[in-house]
Amino acid sequence: MSVVEDFKKFLISGSLITLAVAFVVGLAIVALIGALVTDIINPLIGAAVHVNFAQLGILTVNGSPILGGALLGSLINFLVLMIVVFFLIAYPYQLHEDRVKARAAAVAPTTRECPACCNQIPIKATRCGFCTSTVPPVGSTAH
Repeated sequence: MSVVEDFKKFLISGSLITLAVAFVVGLAIVALIGALVTDIINPLIGAAVHVNFAQLGILTVNGSPILGGALLGSLINFLVLMIVVFFLIAYPYQLHEDRVKARAAAVAPTTRECPACCNQIPIKATRCGFCTSTVPPVGSTAH
């Protein structure tokens, strides 16, 4: 295949499309949480402590304003975003992975490896179906 064909294949692959959708959804979630923090949480905190975040920490250096309130608002935005991502995505995914691992560990294996040819054979087999060598029983420690 040529480089152009490989690039086309990459562009239309399912994983790239899934990644693009996830990125767009992530941007939408960030915008939503940013609006929540800017329009609701920051004013509530400001009302509780009697301070205006927009005016907080204004310092002028050579005519350039330094806004500490904007930094504080961004920090709150970041913390809320991380909490949402953790509880809506990371934590449920980890619980799912733990359940999958527990189920996989609970299921007894049905095959084993032939010591002579390394192919998978039924666990109760006494002779390999691939190389026809005699295989020790499962309970035996001899190989």
